[in-house]
Amino acid sequence: MEDTVNKEGKYKYLEIGEGTPIIVLHGLMGGLSNFEGVASFFPDKGYKVIIPELPIYTQNILKTNVKAFAKYVKDFITYKKLDRVILLGNSLGGHIGLYHAKMYPEKMAGLIITGSSGLYESAMGDSYPRRGDYEYIRRKAEDVFYDPKIATKEIIDEVYEMANDRIKLIKTLTIAKSAIRHNMAKDLPKMHVPTCIIWGKNDKVTPPEVAKEFHDKLPNSSLYWIDNCGHAAMMEHPDEFNTIMYEWLQKAKLKT
Repeated sequence: MEDTVNKEGKYKYLEIGEGTPIIVLHGLMGGLSNFEGVASFFPDKGYKVIIPELPIYTQNILKTNVKAFAKYVKDFITYKKLDRVILLGNSLGGHIGLYHAKMYPEKMAGLIITGSSGLYESAMGDSYPRRGDYEYIRRKAEDVFYDPKIATKEIIDEVYEMANDRIKLIKTLTIAKSAIRHNMAKDLPKMHVPTCIIWGKNDKVTPPEVAKEFHDKLPNSSLYWIDNCGHAAMMEHPDEFNTIMYEWLQKAKLKT
Protein backbone atom coordinates (compact mmCIF):
# COMPACT_ATOMS: atom_id res chain seq x y z
CA MET A 1 0.00 0.00 0.00
CA GLU A 2 2.92 2.33 0.60
CA ASP A 3 3.43 3.23 -3.06
CA THR A 4 0.00 4.87 -3.28
CA VAL A 5 0.56 7.29 -0.36
CA ASN A 6 -0.30 10.92 -1.20
CA LYS A 7 2.04 13.64 0.10
CA GLU A 8 0.50 17.11 0.29
CA GLY A 9 2.04 19.74 2.54
CA LYS A 10 2.24 18.36 6.07
CA TYR A 11 -0.11 15.48 5.26
CA LYS A 12 0.73 11.96 4.09
CA TYR A 13 -2.23 9.68 3.51
CA LEU A 14 -3.67 6.78 1.58
CA GLU A 15 -7.03 7.29 -0.16
CA ILE A 16 -9.03 4.55 -1.87
CA GLY A 17 -12.52 4.53 -3.35
CA GLU A 18 -15.41 6.97 -3.55
CA GLY A 19 -18.37 7.51 -1.29
CA THR A 20 -18.95 8.00 2.43
CA PRO A 21 -15.57 8.82 4.03
CA ILE A 22 -14.04 6.49 6.63
CA ILE A 23 -10.90 7.98 8.17
CA VAL A 24 -8.67 5.34 9.75
CA LEU A 25 -6.45 6.19 12.73
CA HIS A 26 -3.55 3.83 13.38
CA GLY A 27 -2.03 3.10 16.79
CA LEU A 28 1.27 4.01 18.40
CA MET A 29 3.15 1.08 16.89
CA GLY A 30 0.81 0.76 13.93
CA GLY A 31 1.00 1.93 10.36
CA LEU A 32 -1.08 2.18 7.22
CA SER A 33 -0.53 -1.50 6.40
CA ASN A 34 -2.37 -2.61 9.58
CA PHE A 35 -5.62 -1.76 7.81
CA GLU A 36 -5.11 -3.52 4.48
CA GLY A 37 -8.26 -5.59 5.06
CA VAL A 38 -10.38 -2.47 5.64
CA ALA A 39 -8.78 -0.67 2.68
CA SER A 40 -9.56 -3.55 0.31
CA PHE A 41 -13.11 -4.25 1.54
CA PHE A 42 -14.94 -0.96 2.04
CA PRO A 43 -14.25 0.86 -1.27
CA ASP A 44 -16.32 -1.86 -2.99
CA LYS A 45 -19.19 -1.11 -0.61
CA GLY A 46 -19.55 2.58 -1.41
CA TYR A 47 -17.08 4.00 1.10
CA LYS A 48 -13.94 6.08 0.62
CA VAL A 49 -11.16 4.86 2.93
CA ILE A 50 -8.62 7.51 3.96
CA ILE A 51 -5.67 6.55 6.16
CA PRO A 52 -3.56 9.53 7.26
CA GLU A 53 -0.10 8.94 8.68
CA LEU A 54 -0.37 10.42 12.15
CA PRO A 55 2.56 12.66 13.20
CA ILE A 56 3.34 10.55 16.26
CA TYR A 57 7.11 10.95 15.98
CA THR A 58 7.34 14.10 13.86
CA GLN A 59 5.45 16.78 15.82
CA ASN A 60 7.04 19.09 18.35
CA ILE A 61 7.20 17.38 21.76
CA LEU A 62 4.67 19.93 23.10
CA LYS A 63 2.20 18.68 20.47
CA THR A 64 2.91 15.02 21.12
CA ASN A 65 -0.31 14.24 22.98
CA VAL A 66 -3.82 12.89 22.44
CA LYS A 67 -5.48 16.31 22.29
CA ALA A 68 -3.03 17.68 19.70
CA PHE A 69 -3.43 14.54 17.55
CA ALA A 70 -7.23 14.95 17.67
CA LYS A 71 -6.83 18.53 16.44
CA TYR A 72 -4.51 17.27 13.68
CA VAL A 73 -7.31 14.92 12.55
CA LYS A 74 -9.85 17.78 12.61
CA ASP A 75 -7.49 19.96 10.54
CA PHE A 76 -6.99 17.08 8.09
CA ILE A 77 -10.78 16.67 7.70
CA THR A 78 -11.05 20.41 7.02
CA TYR A 79 -8.14 20.24 4.54
CA LYS A 80 -9.89 17.42 2.67
CA LYS A 81 -13.09 19.55 2.57
CA LEU A 82 -15.10 16.76 4.18
CA ASP A 83 -18.27 17.42 6.11
CA ARG A 84 -19.04 14.66 8.63
CA VAL A 85 -16.89 11.55 8.68
CA ILE A 86 -16.72 8.08 10.19
CA LEU A 87 -13.57 7.56 12.27
CA LEU A 88 -12.07 4.10 12.81
CA GLY A 89 -9.27 3.79 15.37
CA ASN A 90 -7.18 1.02 16.91
CA SER A 91 -5.35 1.38 20.24
CA LEU A 92 -4.02 4.96 20.47
CA GLY A 93 -5.94 5.68 17.24
CA GLY A 94 -9.17 4.76 19.02
CA HIS A 95 -8.30 7.15 21.84
CA ILE A 96 -7.63 9.94 19.32
CA GLY A 97 -10.98 9.16 17.67
CA LEU A 98 -12.76 9.32 21.04
CA TYR A 99 -11.12 12.63 21.90
CA HIS A 100 -12.02 13.98 18.47
CA ALA A 101 -15.64 12.94 19.08
CA LYS A 102 -15.54 14.83 22.38
CA MET A 103 -14.03 18.02 20.92
CA TYR A 104 -15.56 18.09 17.43
CA PRO A 105 -18.84 16.12 17.45
CA GLU A 106 -20.13 18.26 14.56
CA LYS A 107 -17.47 16.63 12.35
CA MET A 108 -18.56 13.09 13.27
CA ALA A 109 -21.10 10.77 11.69
CA GLY A 110 -19.88 7.71 13.55
CA LEU A 111 -16.96 6.12 15.41
CA ILE A 112 -15.53 2.59 15.44
CA ILE A 113 -12.99 1.67 18.11
CA THR A 114 -11.03 -1.55 18.59
CA GLY A 115 -8.51 -2.23 21.37
CA SER A 116 -8.75 1.46 22.22
CA SER A 117 -6.87 3.25 24.95
CA GLY A 118 -8.69 5.98 26.85
CA LEU A 119 -9.76 4.09 29.96
CA TYR A 120 -7.03 1.59 30.78
CA GLU A 121 -3.45 2.63 30.24
CA SER A 122 -1.26 0.37 32.38
CA ALA A 123 -0.06 -1.44 29.27
CA MET A 124 1.01 1.85 27.70
CA GLY A 125 3.12 2.74 30.72
CA ASP A 126 4.80 -0.53 31.63
CA SER A 127 5.25 -2.49 28.40
CA TYR A 128 7.59 -0.09 26.70
CA PRO A 129 10.75 -1.14 25.59
CA ARG A 130 13.93 -2.06 27.18
CA ARG A 131 16.52 -0.74 24.78
CA GLY A 132 18.65 -3.38 23.17
CA ASP A 133 16.63 -6.35 24.49
CA TYR A 134 15.37 -7.95 21.28
CA GLU A 135 13.87 -11.04 22.95
CA TYR A 136 11.85 -8.91 25.40
CA ILE A 137 10.51 -6.83 22.53
CA ARG A 138 9.70 -9.95 20.53
CA ARG A 139 7.62 -11.33 23.44
CA LYS A 140 5.83 -8.00 23.88
CA ALA A 141 5.03 -7.82 20.15
CA GLU A 142 3.70 -11.40 20.20
CA ASP A 143 1.51 -10.58 23.22
CA VAL A 144 -0.41 -8.10 21.07
CA PHE A 145 -1.93 -11.01 19.13
CA TYR A 146 -3.78 -14.18 20.06
CA ASP A 147 -1.72 -15.96 17.41
CA PRO A 148 1.91 -14.92 18.05
CA LYS A 149 2.89 -15.80 14.47
CA ILE A 150 1.17 -12.61 13.31
CA ALA A 151 4.02 -10.71 14.98
CA THR A 152 6.31 -11.08 11.98
CA LYS A 153 10.01 -10.29 12.07
CA GLU A 154 9.22 -7.06 10.22
CA ILE A 155 6.80 -5.95 12.98
CA ILE A 156 9.27 -6.92 15.74
CA ASP A 157 12.13 -5.13 13.96
CA GLU A 158 10.04 -1.93 13.69
CA VAL A 159 9.35 -1.91 17.44
CA TYR A 160 12.99 -2.73 18.19
CA GLU A 161 14.14 0.15 15.98
CA MET A 162 11.78 2.52 17.79
CA ALA A 163 13.00 1.33 21.21
CA ASN A 164 16.58 2.09 20.23
CA ASP A 165 15.84 5.52 18.77
CA ARG A 166 16.20 7.94 21.70
CA ILE A 167 13.86 10.61 20.29
CA LYS A 168 11.16 8.09 19.36
CA LEU A 169 11.41 6.46 22.77
CA ILE A 170 11.02 9.82 24.54
CA LYS A 171 7.97 10.60 22.39
CA THR A 172 6.50 7.15 23.04
CA LEU A 173 6.75 7.70 26.78
CA THR A 174 5.33 11.22 26.38
CA ILE A 175 2.32 9.78 24.56
CA ALA A 176 1.89 7.09 27.23
CA LYS A 177 1.72 9.80 29.90
CA SER A 178 -0.66 11.83 27.73
CA ALA A 179 -2.98 8.83 27.37
CA ILE A 180 -3.21 8.56 31.16
CA ARG A 181 -3.76 12.32 31.48
CA HIS A 182 -6.52 12.27 28.87
CA ASN A 183 -8.56 9.52 30.50
CA MET A 184 -12.07 9.58 28.97
CA ALA A 185 -14.13 8.06 31.82
CA LYS A 186 -15.91 11.31 32.79
CA ASP A 187 -16.42 12.41 29.17
CA LEU A 188 -17.96 9.25 27.71
CA PRO A 189 -21.49 9.61 29.19
CA LYS A 190 -21.81 13.02 27.49
CA MET A 191 -20.73 11.75 24.06
CA HIS A 192 -23.60 10.76 21.76
CA VAL A 193 -21.78 9.99 18.49
CA PRO A 194 -22.94 6.52 17.28
CA THR A 195 -20.10 4.20 18.31
CA CYS A 196 -19.25 0.63 17.31
CA ILE A 197 -16.93 -1.21 19.72
CA ILE A 198 -15.22 -4.28 18.19
CA TRP A 199 -12.99 -6.15 20.63
CA GLY A 200 -10.81 -9.22 20.75
CA LYS A 201 -11.94 -11.56 23.52
CA ASN A 202 -8.29 -12.39 24.24
CA ASP A 203 -6.89 -8.85 24.22
CA LYS A 204 -4.06 -8.69 26.80
CA VAL A 205 -3.24 -5.01 26.20
CA THR A 206 -6.73 -3.60 26.76
CA PRO A 207 -8.63 -6.54 28.33
CA PRO A 208 -12.30 -7.34 27.62
CA GLU A 209 -13.54 -5.47 30.72
CA VAL A 210 -12.28 -2.26 29.06
CA ALA A 211 -14.65 -2.83 26.15
CA LYS A 212 -17.52 -3.44 28.58
CA GLU A 213 -16.75 -0.19 30.38
CA PHE A 214 -16.67 1.74 27.10
CA HIS A 215 -20.04 0.21 26.21
CA ASP A 216 -21.53 0.98 29.63
CA LYS A 217 -20.36 4.58 29.60
CA LEU A 218 -21.03 5.51 25.94
CA PRO A 219 -24.79 6.15 25.62
CA ASN A 220 -25.02 5.37 21.88
CA SER A 221 -22.74 2.35 21.52
CA SER A 222 -22.88 -1.25 20.29
CA LEU A 223 -20.39 -3.90 21.45
CA TYR A 224 -19.19 -6.86 19.34
CA TRP A 225 -16.70 -9.60 20.26
CA ILE A 226 -14.25 -11.56 18.12
CA ASP A 227 -13.09 -14.92 19.50
CA ASN A 228 -9.45 -16.06 19.48
CA CYS A 229 -8.39 -12.48 18.94
CA GLY A 230 -5.96 -10.09 20.60
CA HIS A 231 -5.40 -6.34 20.47
CA ALA A 232 -5.54 -5.73 16.70
CA ALA A 233 -8.75 -7.39 15.48
CA MET A 234 -8.59 -5.77 12.03
CA MET A 235 -5.23 -7.52 11.45
CA GLU A 236 -5.93 -10.85 13.13
CA HIS A 237 -9.46 -11.48 11.82
CA PRO A 238 -9.92 -9.00 8.95
CA ASP A 239 -12.93 -10.72 7.34
CA GLU A 240 -14.90 -10.98 10.58
CA PHE A 241 -13.92 -7.44 11.55
CA ASN A 242 -15.07 -6.05 8.19
CA THR A 243 -18.37 -7.94 8.33
CA ILE A 244 -19.17 -6.65 11.83
CA MET A 245 -18.23 -3.10 10.93
CA TYR A 246 -20.14 -3.13 7.64
CA GLU A 247 -23.31 -4.54 9.23
CA TRP A 248 -23.12 -1.91 11.98
CA LEU A 249 -22.68 0.89 9.42
CA GLN A 250 -25.76 -0.39 7.57
CA LYS A 251 -27.77 -0.63 10.77
CA ALA A 252 -26.70 2.86 11.85
CA LYS A 253 -27.52 4.16 8.34
CA LEU A 254 -24.05 5.69 8.03
CA LYS A 255 -23.83 5.96 4.29
CA THR A 256 -24.51 8.91 2.01
